[in-house]
Amino acid sequence: MDPEAETNRTAVTEFILLGLVETENLQSAVFVLFLFAYLLTVGGNLSILAAILVEPRLHTPMYFFLGNLSALDVGCITVTVPSMLGRLLFHTRTISHEACLSQLFFFHLLAGVDCFLLTAMAYDRFLAICQPLTYSTRMSQMVQRILVAVSWACAFTNALTHTVAISTLNFCGPNVINHFYCDLPQLFQLSCSSTQVNELLLFAVGFIMAGAPLVLIITSYIHVAAVVLRIRSGEGRKKAFSTCGSHLTVVCIFFGTGMFNYMRLGSEEASDKDKGVGVFNTVINPMLNPLIYSLRNPDVQGALWRVLVGRRSLT
Repeated sequence: MDPEAETNRTAVTEFILLGLVETENLQSAVFVLFLFAYLLTVGGNLSILAAILVEPRLHTPMYFFLGNLSALDVGCITVTVPSMLGRLLFHTRTISHEACLSQLFFFHLLAGVDCFLLTAMAYDRFLAICQPLTYSTRMSQMVQRILVAVSWACAFTNALTHTVAISTLNFCGPNVINHFYCDLPQLFQLSCSSTQVNELLLFAVGFIMAGAPLVLIITSYIHVAAVVLRIRSGEGRKKAFSTCGSHLTVVCIFFGTGMFNYMRLGSEEASDKDKGVGVFNTVINPMLNPLIYSLRNPDVQGALWRVLVGRRSLT
């Protein structure tokens, strides 16, 4: 192989992230808006986590998983938004190749754990409503910890697989990413190597990471709905649908935007739409989760109020 050609194939050491907007006045507005969204998201999720930790009534499996989900949401938005705010603040658009891959790894790690945690929460609701007599033994503290540990292990394997796979690709220019963070579809478009194996890997692993959890969630809620509809008490049905409805809302938003983003590879014309989906994945979803779970849940509302005023429940 020509030595000069080999040099060109490894020339790209940094990428240029175009961000959401290019107009300077709009960049200032985006900075303020996303800074507010970041602070609101971190504050909201940490409040939920604090309420779960200090409120004895919330020391149940459902809220154990919700606390983990809140911590994940803080991590997920922190992987992407602060670096974007830094680039806006210092008027720079570059990100090194290593930093780009690190951002890719941690984003897929946290999003992967999210997939499995949402599945564990659906399983928890299935056991609580459909198998109430054996719930305490089937969802013991040991089982809860195992489910969380397995979620992290599977997500770590997924993120590492994609990161190692994309690190084998050559990037020889252009190096401009029409997005505000590094992700697989955009990097595939810039590679001067064949990405066929990477794309097949994304679809195959995506079925395990998203398809299988989604099937399990749907199956769980089919059983839950069948049991809830047989409850004679209207108040009982309302309470069951309330707790399940919040979780289903989060599942629909999370999996819907995720599949839209990763199932349409190779479409350069859709890059602006991808940025909108990226905002949903990294900002809107983590910001909405504490609102969804607290607005429809009087237990969480009461716990948040007691945390804010510095009082704890007596039971």
